[in-house]
This record gives sequence, structure tokens and C-alpha cells, in this order.
Amino acid sequence: MKQTALIAQHRAAGAKLVDFAGWDMPIQYGGVVDEYQTVRTTAGLFDVSHMGRIEVSGAGALAFLQTITTNDVAALQPMHAQYSMVCNRQGGIKDDIFVYRLAGPNEYLLCVNASNRDKIHSWLLEQGAHVPGCRIHDRSVEIAQIALQGPATRAVVATFGSTALDALKLRESTMVTIESVPCLVARTGYTGEFGYEFYVYGPPAPVWNALLDRGQSAGVKPAGLGARDLLRLEMGYLLYGNDIDEATTPIEAGVEWAVSFTKGDFIGRDALWAQKQAGPGRRLIAFELLEKGVPRHGFKILDPTTSKPVGDVSSGNLSPRLQKGIGLGYVPAAYAAPGTSIAVDIRGKALLATVVKPPFYTRKRT
Repeated sequence: MKQTALIAQHRAAGAKLVDFAGWDMPIQYGGVVDEYQTVRTTAGLFDVSHMGRIEVSGAGALAFLQTITTNDVAALQPMHAQYSMVCNRQGGIKDDIFVYRLAGPNEYLLCVNASNRDKIHSWLLEQGAHVPGCRIHDRSVEIAQIALQGPATRAVVATFGSTALDALKLRESTMVTIESVPCLVARTGYTGEFGYEFYVYGPPAPVWNALLDRGQSAGVKPAGLGARDLLRLEMGYLLYGNDIDEATTPIEAGVEWAVSFTKGDFIGRDALWAQKQAGPGRRLIAFELLEKGVPRHGFKILDPTTSKPVGDVSSGNLSPRLQKGIGLGYVPAAYAAPGTSIAVDIRGKALLATVVKPPFYTRKRT
């Protein structure tokens, strides 16, 4: 399996390592729920270097990205980021990504899912082969990625003495040097908490160690992918391979806000526009169980009156904050309105649930 440059740090911290998309990654250190609570109350430090980082640059970069992604890249100011999708020609989602516009006039960094890194890199090369003035470079090995997330994050980062970091607004970024290592630091993350992501242009261990050392008094701990999955689910954030894939469109998945139909043509636009006009036959819902139980990926969603299957759970778990089962799943559009009653088949029992508007969790603004 592939390993990130922080594998020695994970082993020293006693991490339980698992195979995630071909990477030897920490699923937990001390416990999933404990690490979840750490992020919600203080701050957790994640190694997300398994994600892909692809640089697109040159005079043709903007025009190329406009045709490849669903969101309006031209709307990005320097050192800002946006959530977007890469779709196939049928409107199916090849990946959900973050697009960072860097300081240079024609420089962009794409953060893609670990499981899709090779697929997206190949797709970009294929589609950009005849685009003049566009350079595509997979920099996933050269640039590491660390995320510090939680309410104590601001205080920890303040110890580095950078006023630029403290001034960052959501999805803004800046370049700083930490322990002599250059880092692109962005106010982004996938937990719903205040946090930063560090794109490390050099050895990541000094940055990782510095964040843990400076955060020790605040209770900062390393956190694994198990906690990250719980945190993103409570926010209703999508997980590729579970909640979205190439058979799913952004319209069905409820992320139409990441699709700009006014920016001009892009791959998948015609199919997505037709679906938008007609209305999708199915939609992604968020739901809460009304009875004790834990929904899981693949469980059947039922009509509560007939008990007939109408859909499938795409993601589910027990919410530590709500102390109830929560989940996402696809159902016919007639079942998608918040307040609609459904049931979930959990090991042969039809447990009642209700459709809710995500997120399940909203943090206190500071």
C-alpha cells in the first residue's frame, strides 16, 4: 500500500492503520468517538496527504478549467477556493473537488479524492491534450496535506505570529512559512468546524509536530479517518463512492449550487440542464431515525406504509452529538421533502425515520 510522508508519526502515536483507497491510513489513534469529540470541542489534526493535488497553469488554464469543472472558476479571486465537480458527458460525477486559485495570474491547484486521483489526472491530460498554453502536473507526492480542525484552531495557529492567517475568511488562503517549510494555508476543511488546511511544500513532519506541540495545552490530538467520516456526515457532506459516483449527477445529489449554467459550456452541461428542466427522478435526502438503530451504507429505505423498498442508504452512522441514527440516501423525488416519513430496514426491522434538511449539526459561530 501507499504511505504518506507522515507514516512514522502515525505509528509513533499508536495509530490503527487500514487500507483506504490503496493507502495505509490511520482510521483512529485512541478511539473514533474520542477523536470526534476532540474536533468538536478543541481541535484535531488530520493527515489527508492521500488526497490528490493537481496543478493546472498557463495562459489556457482558466478556459480549460471552465470546460472541465461545473462551477465558475472565473469568479475566483486570487488566493480563494471553491467547491466544484468534474462530470462526464452524461452529467455523472467523476469527482467532487476543491479548486484553489493561487497568487499567479494563471495558477490553480485542484484537490481531488484519493480514490480518483489517477482517474482525474488521466481525464485532465486527455481533455487538455490539445489545449494551448495549459500545463497539468500531478504534485501529490511533492505537496503534503494536513488539516487542523476545531474551535481551538485559531488560538493554535495564532502562536505562529502570522496576522495573515488570523485574517483569513472562509475559503481564503495565504502562503506562510512554518518551521522553515513553505505552506499554502487555506480556511477550508470537511468537518464543519473552524479550521485550516495546510498544503506543505516540503517535509511535512516539522509542520505536523509543530501543530501538535503548540496545541498540546489546548488539547489538540491527532485524529483519524473514522472521526473525519462522522464529522462530515453530521454536516451532510458527500463521500465519493458512497453518496456520489459517475451514475449520480449534481442535481440528484443536491449540489446544484456548485453548477454554473451561466458561465458557458462545460462537459456534462447539456445533460445536467435537461435534468434540471425536467426535474430529477430521484434525490439525495438526509434523515434521522425515530427509533433506536444505526443505518449503514447499502441498507434499504422503505415506504413506511407498505414497507416496500424505495431507495438505499448511501451513508449512515450514530451521531454522537444527537445520540440518534442519521444518514443520507437516494429516494424517488416524491419522498424527498423535509418532514416526509420513511423507514429504514435495519437487519430485518423497519425503523421509522423522517427526512430532514441538512446539516444535522451547526457549530456555534465565534
